[in-house]
Amino acid sequence: MQPPAGSQVSRVPAQRPPSEQLPPVPVAPAPERPHRPLRTVLTVVAGVLALLCVGAAITGYVLYDRATTPDRSAPDVVVASYIQAFLNERDDIKTEQFVCRDGSDLDAARSLRRELEQREADFDVVVRVRWGPLTQLKEEDGESITTTLTISGSANGQSRSSRREDWRFHVVDEDGWRVCGAQKL
Repeated sequence: MQPPAGSQVSRVPAQRPPSEQLPPVPVAPAPERPHRPLRTVLTVVAGVLALLCVGAAITGYVLYDRATTPDRSAPDVVVASYIQAFLNERDDIKTEQFVCRDGSDLDAARSLRRELEQREADFDVVVRVRWGPLTQLKEEDGESITTTLTISGSANGQSRSSRREDWRFHVVDEDGWRVCGAQKL
């Protein structure tokens, strides 16, 4: 029922019980952080393993690069490597690492290689080239290396023929020493 109009009762705010009389609000205990020592240990171990893997990959790359990069540090080393790759192994891809970029004057060496291959085919022998001491001489645009090549043919482990030829190789420093010319003396 509504209080009559104009009465004081309608303007009085509703009475509330004093706060002491209210039941206490239950306080929830602060949640405890669950103990996860295993998760922490696994996270640290995974981080350390990741760092070790990255370090091993970088070390592997550097060692591989050093092992596969041809040694072009000295003219005589390059000439010896060129003779081995071009005349003995006959590996044109490997040989490219030791010659000038422009192909230069290597026709005499190409001719010698064709001759070696022809002798192997004609006489059923294996032809190998050995070189003697490599003598260096400084030149205006690089260095020249002279040596005596010993060209030997063998079949079934028995020597069939052997000859010696004096050769001069011209080398220049193009981001490492490279053979740019070869001629029989």
